[in-house]
Amino acid sequence: MTGPVSSRHHDIADDLRHQITAGLIEPGERLPSEAGLADRYHVSTVTLRSALAVLQAEGLVEKVHGKGNFVRRPLRKIMYVGGWGTLDPWTAAEPALRVTIRSNTVQAHGHLMTLLKVPAGSPLAEFSCISHAGESPHGLARIYIPRDLAPAGVLDDASACREAAARFAVLGSPLAAVRETVCARPPTPDEAAALRIGSTPPVLAITRVATDSTGRVVEAALLVFPGDRIDAVFTTHHMTDERQTQG
Repeated sequence: MTGPVSSRHHDIADDLRHQITAGLIEPGERLPSEAGLADRYHVSTVTLRSALAVLQAEGLVEKVHGKGNFVRRPLRKIMYVGGWGTLDPWTAAEPALRVTIRSNTVQAHGHLMTLLKVPAGSPLAEFSCISHAGESPHGLARIYIPRDLAPAGVLDDASACREAAARFAVLGSPLAAVRETVCARPPTPDEAAALRIGSTPPVLAITRVATDSTGRVVEAALLVFPGDRIDAVFTTHHMTDERQTQG
């Protein structure tokens, strides 16, 4: 009995998936209530929710708290340009992509001390950002800058703060080096909730540390993007021997 019962939610997911891919249920359309779908398929709401969880993990269905389950609209990917720590200009300028941001002053502790190479308790300017395309979240960023390097008024000026954070770019001194560590991993529960994804689809996590010509860390950025909504491009520039080019 365990086998047929446990496979029932996969059968339901297959049927709903077919309806979505065939266009019988259109992008943005709300699915019937969970109770209504459970009655239609003659299963418990627990089994029905297991079927919906499969489609949510695949990115076909999005559950909006208090509103129900919706067929997810096709998501346009954004592009992260490595080495500069920005979104590409075309993406960043797109009116549909908006960034909400909260700024704060925090004290360095734990991993922030290591990333920014500062003593415990050092004041940092913190920018917490989330980007959206329409209603769909596209990325998270937490940007930290030594408080004395943050331009005057940037924490109080909402437009300046938003402009800088939208680019995920350095707010402080000119750069000498940018080090980016990139990995694919499962999202944390907080990341999954903020990005409206399940715990199964991987995210692309980028830790970006920028230093100035003196070797001082001027920014540390922790960026997280759903793996199906981001392309990251990194370009390597090869140094040429000036003596050969001049000869």
